Amino acid sequence: GDDNSGRKVIIFSCCRMPPSHQLNHTRLLEYLKYTLDQYVENDYTIVYFHYGLKSLNKPSLKWLQTAYKEFDRKYVSKRLVLPSLVFNILLTIPFSFPRYKKNLKALYVVHPTNFIKILWNIFKPLISHKFGKKITYLNYLSDLGEHLKYNQLNIPQEVIRYVHDENLQRKQKGKLPPVVKVPPPRPPLPTQQFGVSLQYIKDKHKGELIPPVMKETVSYLKSKGLQVEGLFRRSASIQTIKDVQKLYNQGKSVNFDDYHDIHIPAVILKTFLRELPQPLLTFDCYDRILGITSVESCLRVTRCKQIIQGLPEHNYVVLKYLICFLHMVSQESIYNRMTASSLACVFGLNLIWPSKGTASLSALVPVNLFTELLIDFYMNIFNSRTVPGE
Repeated sequence: GDDNSGRKVIIFSCCRMPPSHQLNHTRLLEYLKYTLDQYVENDYTIVYFHYGLKSLNKPSLKWLQTAYKEFDRKYVSKRLVLPSLVFNILLTIPFSFPRYKKNLKALYVVHPTNFIKILWNIFKPLISHKFGKKITYLNYLSDLGEHLKYNQLNIPQEVIRYVHDENLQRKQKGKLPPVVKVPPPRPPLPTQQFGVSLQYIKDKHKGELIPPVMKETVSYLKSKGLQVEGLFRRSASIQTIKDVQKLYNQGKSVNFDDYHDIHIPAVILKTFLRELPQPLLTFDCYDRILGITSVESCLRVTRCKQIIQGLPEHNYVVLKYLICFLHMVSQESIYNRMTASSLACVFGLNLIWPSKGTASLSALVPVNLFTELLIDFYMNIFNSRTVPGE
């Protein structure tokens, strides 16, 4: 899933850890490294569900030391892995190491114990103030909704049952959890562009196929952002993004020069794609896209072309416009470091996601591969279909 700033979310659930004597800790370490490598080049968020960590499944100190040395040797950073592995033991370690520290923007600790908080207070003087601000304790699962769409996360049933049992106990004691007030849904504004369908935007903007927010962000980034290092990898101020969204939804003009931050239009573009009611590549294409890895390498571009040809006309036009731009960005990778592969990691899950739940980790490889092929072979894949009004 994504948080409210569009950053990828990594979840660690202690209740999923088997008893220590049954766990192959070497494979666990390799899995952690593999998972982290998917995201650490971009801004990301960690959600740590502490419930379920017991003496039975707590990793040994010897293994933690091995993990520490391994990440120190290869990545030069433990700020992400160790606090999120067994938070109540490893607060002694997140002190330096720039690679993970740099792009980790938030660490949410859900259902922390008093022992965790005590340890945090003990080691807080040794941890940089900047990193300390990234850690947020959440006593209630509902509190997570203020920071990200937790209903899109794959939350273990054990945690959900724990929350349910906790609420029952509080109800019996007369202590109810805080009520989260959800305002009733409002009908979209005539000028709205975020959270509405492509057809809605087209109908309200004189039949334009390319949504104005896409046209303006792409145009701005073409003129001023193609050679910016790390374009699309960085996040921006949450409040600023909300302000810009509000301006667009109200039909007001946006001048990105006023914000003095090239990453704002980049985040706005990703946010627009992510908030579409249906992904640009459509739910119907999800399973076929996941099957791309089973296709022979020499036939994959052809398969991509076949899948794209089946898109509705409007989706096809908008996708072609976007991929054309991303292809341009990849051509400047010597300056911006954003190759087709890097861009695919950023945009893949903003272009396609399942109709129910969230994409699994195993879906990342085919989704990113499919997106990379679209960008790398843009001219080949989009050269045979023309749409009236394009």
